Amino acid sequence: MDVHDDERARRWRLVLGGEAENCAGGGLGGLTGDDAGMDAALAALYDLDGDGESAPRSAGLGGSAPRVSRWLGDIRTYFPSTVVQVMQKDAIDRLDLSRLLLEPEMLEAVEPDVHLVGTLLSLNRVMPEQARESARVVVRKVVHELERKLQHRTRAAVTGALNRAARTNRPRRPADIDWDRTIRANLKNYLPDRNTVVPSRLVGYARKQQSVQREVVLCIDQSGSMAASVVYSSVFGAVLASMRSLKTSLVVFDTAVVDLTDQLHDPVELLFGTQLGGGTDINRAIAYSQGLITRPANSIFILISDLYEGGVRAEMLRRVAAMTAAGVQVVVLLALSDEGAPFYDHENAAALAAMGVPAFACTPDAFPDLMAAAIERRDLTAWAERNLGEGRRTS
Repeated sequence: MDVHDDERARRWRLVLGGEAENCAGGGLGGLTGDDAGMDAALAALYDLDGDGESAPRSAGLGGSAPRVSRWLGDIRTYFPSTVVQVMQKDAIDRLDLSRLLLEPEMLEAVEPDVHLVGTLLSLNRVMPEQARESARVVVRKVVHELERKLQHRTRAAVTGALNRAARTNRPRRPADIDWDRTIRANLKNYLPDRNTVVPSRLVGYARKQQSVQREVVLCIDQSGSMAASVVYSSVFGAVLASMRSLKTSLVVFDTAVVDLTDQLHDPVELLFGTQLGGGTDINRAIAYSQGLITRPANSIFILISDLYEGGVRAEMLRRVAAMTAAGVQVVVLLALSDEGAPFYDHENAAALAAMGVPAFACTPDAFPDLMAAAIERRDLTAWAERNLGEGRRTS
């Protein structure tokens, strides 16, 4: 074989594993050096036994913390961080490594990411104190990185939307007139002989009577399947709470409701105040959230849930209908994450859509623009169709 054939055989060997080499009668060739180390790291996680089940322990990973730590070091050597994060998530799911994450030395070896934070939060109640401190370091690193990436765009989108929403065609004083937009709006009234634009319509800014222009309530389902959404929602909640023009509240729920608004200044502490897992009572969470809304016409209620209701479904739908009738802008996100199309209760999503409340999944990158659309009271169904992939639009 020529050089290109050798490289092709090498890649197929790494993709298909050792069994492929045996089946091909050695035609795929052996592996040496870094390729052999890479293959061993992959085999420890992905090799299958004769029944098609994962057989990582026979491949040498085992349930030993030192072995797992070495494996974590190996994959960081051979693969880029994005691949490492995927392999770590697969290892937690396939090898049941959650209990090993309770050990501080294990936490020091992993690559921090959103999925790992979700796993750590699910272990929060059983985590030894020494491991808890190591877990906080991991969570803090991920949260700070997310804030760095998301804060500027969120603040810019929300501030711009609030300014646009505050415009009026009846400015009270000359100082309130937006002359640039007024001229553009009246170009049809231009008089060439006088070189003048006659402003038949003024565009300006409404005088702000209150510093708080919108109330925002984030209501987050903390069932186990919503782990990534809880992480992103908490970070966005902290960013929104830092804006004086918004009054932001954040509640999490399973079968009980916990108000974490007073911890929005520290999203790390907020996340450790959640308790992933358990049942779901959406109706109870909405009932509590209704009590937080004092100005319905200027309020945005964001329910982040897969809509699997363990409480009273009819009452839940009635409460949503009452909120929309009162003027609240209701947004239902089936997920706030990068995990692709979510699992959700289709019947409840359809019932909400019939009331004019669309339910869809949203990526973290799109959330700032979604907030802007909600503040301006644009058609959110149309917004989702324009801005979200087909797999994330649902109702």
